[in-house]
Amino acid sequence: MKFIHHLKRYVLLLCILLSSKTYAQYQFRDGNLPKNISLYHYTTIADVGQQELKIADVVKKYTALYPSKLKTDNDDLGFTDHHFWAKFSLANTTNRPLEYYLETARPIIDLAEMYKVNSATGQISKSISGDGLPFFERSFQDRKTIFKVELLPQEKADFYLHFKSDGETIKMPVTLRDAQSFVEETTIEEWVFGVFYGILLTAAILYLFFFVAMREKTFFYYSLYVIFIGLMQFALDGYFFKVITPQGGWLSMHAVLIFAMTAGILLGKYSEVFLKVKEHNRFLYRAFNVVYSMAGLLILVIVFVPPAFAVCYPLANVLGLFVLILIISAVAHMYWNSKPVDPFFSIGILFLIMGFGVFILNNFGQLPNNFFTQNSSKFGTGLEIIFLSLSMGNLIRELKNDKDEFNRLALIRLEEMNDLKSYFLSNISHELRTPLNAILNLTDSILKDSADEKIKQNCQVIKYSSHSLLSSVNDILDFSKIEKGELKLERVLFEPVKVLEHLKNNAAIRAKDQGLEFDFIKGENIPDHLLGDVTRLVQIVNNVLSNAIKFTSHGFVKFELDAEIKSKNIASLIITISDSGIGISKEKLHSIYESFSQSTIDNKRKFGGLGLGLFIVKNLVDLKGGTIKIDSLENVGTHCKIVVDYDIAVVEKATPKVEENQIFDLGGKKILVVEDNAINQMVIKMIVKKWLNTEVKYANHGQEGIEMLQKESFDLILMDLQMPVMDGYEATIAIRAGEAGEKYKDIPIVAVTADVMETTKMRVKEIGMNHYLSKPVKNDILYETVAGLV
Repeated sequence: MKFIHHLKRYVLLLCILLSSKTYAQYQFRDGNLPKNISLYHYTTIADVGQQELKIADVVKKYTALYPSKLKTDNDDLGFTDHHFWAKFSLANTTNRPLEYYLETARPIIDLAEMYKVNSATGQISKSISGDGLPFFERSFQDRKTIFKVELLPQEKADFYLHFKSDGETIKMPVTLRDAQSFVEETTIEEWVFGVFYGILLTAAILYLFFFVAMREKTFFYYSLYVIFIGLMQFALDGYFFKVITPQGGWLSMHAVLIFAMTAGILLGKYSEVFLKVKEHNRFLYRAFNVVYSMAGLLILVIVFVPPAFAVCYPLANVLGLFVLILIISAVAHMYWNSKPVDPFFSIGILFLIMGFGVFILNNFGQLPNNFFTQNSSKFGTGLEIIFLSLSMGNLIRELKNDKDEFNRLALIRLEEMNDLKSYFLSNISHELRTPLNAILNLTDSILKDSADEKIKQNCQVIKYSSHSLLSSVNDILDFSKIEKGELKLERVLFEPVKVLEHLKNNAAIRAKDQGLEFDFIKGENIPDHLLGDVTRLVQIVNNVLSNAIKFTSHGFVKFELDAEIKSKNIASLIITISDSGIGISKEKLHSIYESFSQSTIDNKRKFGGLGLGLFIVKNLVDLKGGTIKIDSLENVGTHCKIVVDYDIAVVEKATPKVEENQIFDLGGKKILVVEDNAINQMVIKMIVKKWLNTEVKYANHGQEGIEMLQKESFDLILMDLQMPVMDGYEATIAIRAGEAGEKYKDIPIVAVTADVMETTKMRVKEIGMNHYLSKPVKNDILYETVAGLV
């Protein structure tokens, strides 16, 4: 055991003796003063992890930190957030004071400190640098990590360097330069950097102008890439901190990584679009998008997950390497498949790879440290930008000659505008139907309750005006549906004579008010019941009748209804409407089915209207597989014949309908109305106030409705669709999922909405609603629906 103990002591002593060689001083002698010198032969460095040591402790126990000698004149300490302490010693054997400038670390180091310890007196002086503090607090205000080194005659001193990074690579040059050499080096750098940044700025502005003029995405991505690669280099060189964020702070500490990731994404996107990767190789296209997603996620981590920042630097380098690999793969794939690739693009990417390759090899100490190797990424990037700009020039020439591409882009823009127009029409129609629901129902209620004839007359005017407005709204909405291809037909049982006689009665009143003779002729072959979309039939006939009355100032309007039995199950309904109105000229007759069209502008000003009536009629008739024929003579009149086929229905027992004076009695049922609009709530209250044995509660949105279900018992829900907090779709899905209780999973739910789009009706069925009612809601229809479900 004694032998082992003594052996350990000898080994430790030997290590100390060997390590002492690394502390050899560099001596300045008369007649041999260098202009610049690398001190890596005389420098040792120790990794102390996360220990935050004081200079006094480091001076006392530096050997105990197990320092190692620098291997090159630009050692790479790797991606790290550790503290490092380095030491070298200088001796001035001359009789005059010396002044040098020490360059160490990279400009983006967070913290760099230099301590000078006088060997004779032990006096310690401190200098500080790094972008973790405001620029003006640097001991030597330069973009790079520079310390001023001063030695008195015959002075010997130890120098300790302390470095701390937040995860980026720490570089360890330890280079001394005299004033003249420092100025010369700085002058050369500023000249090269000026040319470099000038090229980038010119390219960025030039191709941004091309993008604005030509709207070609390639120019946009390229211009942004040039901007962000320039910003990344600007930050790496220390200029961003010096010029843009001299106060330091979050952006100063994160600029390099954020700009690098953004530039990588933009380089990949530019290359992908320029090479048309999506068209030529779907796998590479998906790979590009995966890398973009990963880079975007990494940017989010940088911004929102500060503890993970240290690992972001190596990950960013890996993702940058992936982008280059994908670009090389895309170019190789193009060449392999004999696809044309702009040679300037290939040369530009080659220079980029070469520049960064030299830069990375220098980082790992595999190439000598000099001005060229230190700035090889700039040379590579600059040449890359020049050749990529030449390739963009070729692209401009191709785009100029490519008329088909411009036509395709114009078509895309036109389609986008059409979609926007249809959306606007649909939305405005929905917004108008909601207040019309209140107007019509309140008017009906006043008509029934008031005995004053003057009030009834006024209400009748309001009612007719509201129906006219509702008809226009329906036309607008149907126009939107037709343009989107969403117009669908329903299939219900109806009585054609009863339905069309109701239209005849309303038209006769309007004709009488205008002093016109109105004739209605009904054939004998009309079946009692048909199957089809009765709403659209009413719309077709009502539009044609309204036009006939509107454009006839004197004379007659004739409405003829007949049918032709084509087979046992099919009948052709024949509707003929004639008038003695202003007629349509031959020149205008061919365009009467176009949207927003009337026979003349003067007619539109005189008679009003949207000009959608016949456009919608034609589309509805075509959708039903029918025919429409219009003959007209100007100032003589118009004759319109419509033929539409329907299935004949045999009904043995008449369908019970709600009579006008029937008593509405739900036998003690309780209804929950989920509606956010106070006026619509009032409308429903006026409708159901005369229902016997019926209790109604109201909720202002879906969440409130679910909470009420959890506290009380209900038999049915009337659900609006568009509400704040929780809309009708979300509330229905939650109820069907059992969130309001197991007993309500199958409760009847009726959608009551102003949204009459076909997609809405389909969605209502998909989520499990039992019925759909559109606003304005009528008393009898609402009661029939509710009574049928409870």
